[in-house]
Amino acid sequence: MMDDTNFIEQTCAFVQQKLKDAEGGHDWWHIHRVWTNAKKIAANENADLLVVELAALLHDIADSKFHNGDEEIGPKTAAVYLESIGVDDATVNHVEQIIKHMSFKSGFDGHKFYSIEMGIVQDADRLDAIGAIGIARCFTYGGFKNREIYNPEIPVNLNMTKEEYKNSTAPTINHFYEKLLLLKDKMNTNAGKQLAQQRHDFMLTYLGQFYFECGG
Repeated sequence: MMDDTNFIEQTCAFVQQKLKDAEGGHDWWHIHRVWTNAKKIAANENADLLVVELAALLHDIADSKFHNGDEEIGPKTAAVYLESIGVDDATVNHVEQIIKHMSFKSGFDGHKFYSIEMGIVQDADRLDAIGAIGIARCFTYGGFKNREIYNPEIPVNLNMTKEEYKNSTAPTINHFYEKLLLLKDKMNTNAGKQLAQQRHDFMLTYLGQFYFECGG
């Protein structure tokens, strides 16, 4: 029977292969950073580390953004894979629920599921959406979607519905206000909150410089 280390090693190989042609902000290195931060955060929590690591590794295995908005394909893909390598049913179900409910847009539906393992992975994923890495990923995805960088005539919308958020074509700078700057106050763990503050502050510094270079 495969032990936890083997499950992790096999899952790393599976994810690297699956995401080898992924958009730069959602590639293996995004997964690796989330996995690394999840393990750091988990060290301060009483959590099931196997669930944390598997959920971190598989959380973007089939992101709905790249699958016509299908929010079921990611959790299902992860579950089918974990079952195929012999992970126990309880762990498979837990990982599936984490992937199904951890995204920012899932928050529009209210909190339908929560566990400390989900809180850890969600914090790790949110950390990668802010700070210097978050800025790079934000503009990478904006370029991938052929969005404007900045257009002062298109206002920020802080009252979007879930469908409006999913279908938004607003300039990339707007996304800072509609998501990235909100994440600091949505962290679940003390370690996550501490790590988020410095990254949040860096984004504010960046935006100040951005507007200065835009002429005000």
